[in-house]
Amino acid sequence: MNNPSYTSLNINMQRNLRILAVISTMSVLVLAGLHLPNPSTQLAQGQNVILDNSTSSSTVEEGKVFQPHSKPYNITYGEWTARWWQWAYSIPREVNPAYDDTGKYCSENQRGPVWFFPGTYGKSVIRECTVPTGKAILFPILNSECSFIEFPELKTVEDLSICAKTFQDQVTDLHASIDGQEIPKIELEKYRIQSPLFYFTLPENNILGLPPNTTTGAISDGNWVFARPLIPGKHEISFRGDVTSIVNNATAESFAFPSGWNYNTTYELVIK
Repeated sequence: MNNPSYTSLNINMQRNLRILAVISTMSVLVLAGLHLPNPSTQLAQGQNVILDNSTSSSTVEEGKVFQPHSKPYNITYGEWTARWWQWAYSIPREVNPAYDDTGKYCSENQRGPVWFFPGTYGKSVIRECTVPTGKAILFPILNSECSFIEFPELKTVEDLSICAKTFQDQVTDLHASIDGQEIPKIELEKYRIQSPLFYFTLPENNILGLPPNTTTGAISDGNWVFARPLIPGKHEISFRGDVTSIVNNATAESFAFPSGWNYNTTYELVIK
């Protein structure tokens, strides 16, 4: 996660580390003949990186989580994950829910039938949040994103896709629960989703520490949970993931990658 108070030199050094790691890994993948989806529209059909045609599901998944092949509110999972990133990047750092230890900014820029929740960087947090009745909740256990502005060496949509997948491949463990009921890891692995190409515009004091009013194309990859609307009352959502040391060494500190986000995030919710 970039801190706007870092010097430009430190930011550039961190970015160069990430670029070197991506280019190196991309070369290996290309030599191996890896072929990835090549989405070509701003919000086209999202690609599901891990394909699973099984119709079996856990009690939690059936009752509280949208199925990965479904289209919640007539929009694909991949499109919803793209909207999560657009939401996250639209909010200045000082009021961004991802930097919030208490939950006081959880309603920032929330619109429509789905509320977006971020994880936490560098430490575990418990956030308290009031959510209107009837809202679904989308959150990443861990996720990654690559854009042309962050990686100017990447020139094509396929380059972005490989970049995002490369970083997300370093996720090693997944945990999520709703109201104390764990979602089995085998179920969570079905929710590995890569987005279509999307665009975001950065505000003043943005969480990437880049010039404001910058617009760029991006692709994300991640492990997600998409909770159906909860009944009125008190609820708890908790999640955490783990990553390899390769990611930690390669990405330094960035909002766009899973490094540093492998801490427990708990939301104490009131639905009303």
